[in-house]
This record gives sequence, C-alpha cells and structure tokens, in this order.
Amino acid sequence: MAIRAVLWDIDDTLFDYTGADRAGLAAHLADEGLAERYGTASEALALWRRITDRHWERFAAGEGTFQGQRRDRVREFLGAPALSDAQADDWFGRYVEHYQAAWELFPDVVPVLDALAGGYRHGVLSNSSVANQDPKLRHLGLRDRFEVLVCAVELGVSKPEAGAFLAACAEMGLEPGEVVYVGDQPEIDARGARDAGLTAVWLDRDGERGPGPDGVHRIAGLDRLPQVLAGDTRFGARSAIR
Repeated sequence: MAIRAVLWDIDDTLFDYTGADRAGLAAHLADEGLAERYGTASEALALWRRITDRHWERFAAGEGTFQGQRRDRVREFLGAPALSDAQADDWFGRYVEHYQAAWELFPDVVPVLDALAGGYRHGVLSNSSVANQDPKLRHLGLRDRFEVLVCAVELGVSKPEAGAFLAACAEMGLEPGEVVYVGDQPEIDARGARDAGLTAVWLDRDGERGPGPDGVHRIAGLDRLPQVLAGDTRFGARSAIR
C-alpha cells in the first residue's frame, strides 16, 4: 500500500520544546526569586518534567481536567498544596510568557517540509490540545503546512493508544497503511504508531536512548527522512523526493 501522508508529532519533533521549556522555566524562576531553590536550570527542568509527566499520565487516564493537571503541577513543583486555583493559574501563566518567548523550530524542519511538500499530504497528531497547539503552530509559521491538527484533549484518547493514531488517519480519509508517523518518543510515538498499523519513524536526535522498538525507522535528524522514504520499497511516493 502506497504511503500518501506524513503525520507529525509537534513537541521535540518540529518544535524545540525542551529548549524552550528550559529557557522559559529558568527565566521564570529568576523573576519569581526562586533561581537558587532548584539548583541548576537542568535540575529544575528535570524536576518540572517529572512532575509534568506524572500529572499528564493521570489526565490521559481520565483523572481530572486539562487545566487541573496544570494546577496540580504548579502546586507540587512549589511544594504548595494549598495554593488556590487562581494563584496556580497566575503562576503558570507567568511561566508560559517566558516559555513562549523561547519558542523556536529545529533548523531541519522547514527544509524537510519543503522537500516532502510535493509528494505527501501532511497532518499533526499531538498529545496536547488544539487550543494549545494551534496558536503554537501559527506563531512558528507552520499551521498552513498541515491539513489536520488532531489532539488528545479533544479526542479523549492519547498516544500510544491505537485510537489516537486511527482517528488522525480517519480525519485525513486514509488507511493506517497509507500513513507515516514521525515522533521523538520511542514508545508513545514509534511503538504506538507501529502497533496501530502506521509506518513509524522515530526521531532520536541525541542518539542516546537505547535500541528502541523493533519494526520502526530510526533517524537522528529530519534531514534523513526523505532518504528513508525513498529507500523503503513500502513507500509509494519515492519519485517526489529524488
């Protein structure tokens, strides 16, 4: 079955989420007078991300709301369980201002989208919300590149569940076998896409995360994606990227 479309993850695939999160959190903590409380910027980010991952997993499992998981992250990070909803929202809002100021695409994103534009349709599947990701893609100048933007919050199911990938394929009117998924997480993105019947491409930019799942393509940068598509006989649009 010929591949007709590429579905993309956003954070840490197209957009340097980790870099923006690190810079934004460091600037925010400095403004809040908390720069020394959490050690280095990397140590602060590591704690923030562990808390984020834990509360996101609860939300993805149907426990609480999107806004609620943000508030719970703030309370745990600050060690302030009595913080009101309004106070938590204000703190998170101030953090977001710094985070957004640091938004940047990875340098290989626009070139690969240009290279594949003539041969493939493109869409996005994210474990976030449309309200969060649509403005981000517009700010970064990418929204018009994608036919669809499908997000877990609106779907009610998130990656790595097959239902998330299948919903995105259905939104494009395509079968899973006609779609490639590109993401930076070996389990959530690559294994999930593979198990849902899509062709999975794992973007492993740092190359330090072990062997990864079987049956997926592994690349160190998006500049390798056209070669992967051209070199795999399961991909049907090879002539478009030669």
